[in-house]
Amino acid sequence: MCPLVLKLKENKDLNCLVCLTGQHKEMLRQVMDAFRIIEDYNLDVMKDKQSLTTITSSVLNGMEPILKEEKPDLVLVHGDTTTSYAAALAAFYQQIPVGHVEAGLRTGDIYSPFPEEMNRLLTDRISTYYFAPTELNRENLRKEGITGNVYVTGNTVIDSFQYTVRNDYTFSSNILNELDFDNHRVVLITAHRRENLGKPLEHICSAVRRLSEKYSDVMFVYPVHLNPAVRNTVFTALSDVANIRLIDPVDVLDMHNLLSRCYMVMTDSGGLQEEAPHFGKPVLVMRTETERPEAVEAGTVKVVGVDEEKIYSEAKLLLDDNTVYNRMARAVNPYGDGHACERIDKIIMANSYPHYSAKDQSLS
Repeated sequence: MCPLVLKLKENKDLNCLVCLTGQHKEMLRQVMDAFRIIEDYNLDVMKDKQSLTTITSSVLNGMEPILKEEKPDLVLVHGDTTTSYAAALAAFYQQIPVGHVEAGLRTGDIYSPFPEEMNRLLTDRISTYYFAPTELNRENLRKEGITGNVYVTGNTVIDSFQYTVRNDYTFSSNILNELDFDNHRVVLITAHRRENLGKPLEHICSAVRRLSEKYSDVMFVYPVHLNPAVRNTVFTALSDVANIRLIDPVDVLDMHNLLSRCYMVMTDSGGLQEEAPHFGKPVLVMRTETERPEAVEAGTVKVVGVDEEKIYSEAKLLLDDNTVYNRMARAVNPYGDGHACERIDKIIMANSYPHYSAKDQSLS
């Protein structure tokens, strides 16, 4: 949402206010500082051992007085987080229209990813405006009977690279600065999804360990999520391997520049499936499904599941076979041209002022 906030704040006809939930404070502050955005409100909902129920109720309670005071004409939420759904519901209770950025993503299984699939379904039922990254996302909405105010804009994350990626970039992490990207292949790994905790994450770690032992000349970099359930598994399995670097989560600047320089990505993330292909980096998705089938169809992403042998063999193929690697690396990223925020800004204006027109603002 950061590049969209910056675009909306450039518009003198709009008053754009930013409300944070306050979750994952350290990681969030890094992002805000990177884009030089100062929030107007912070719900500060983060608590020890919080549940989906407490997050939802905290956001609902926190948003109500803000919405009553500000009386906004539109509330924008992003993606599929529980906080986005709760903020949309809070706006609905005040009869304020909601715009859903990154609308229409679906796996078809309400429990995978959990709770994200249900969050985005419910958010789309509440919303008035739909900013869909791709035509497939628009088609998903159409199948559910949602046809009005649906715009294909591309994904706003692609817009963010103009603010974050530089050829002369110096990482804030000393470990990343010590990597020799010119002479050694670097494999970026992330895995932290709720449905992968336990045995699936253990299988992922076993596959990574086998790969590191076979390819001693390859460096494996794993920013490990702060969730104790993730860290306990990962550090137990991989902390003693010479060519694996387990580091704390990196900020958006480090991550985007790491994506631009690495060799390939192994992840269970959703966003990296959109980001990495922009830089021509093959992505192996360590999940049983993806809500981003456009990337699979385009050839930039391959879903490999959470079976140790499957993960190992698919990664080995990319490390051994240049033809297979180049086929994925050169595939076209289906998630837009870096002008999604501009389109969303114009669409909002077209629905607010009669002298603007939203016609042809969708991505062609």
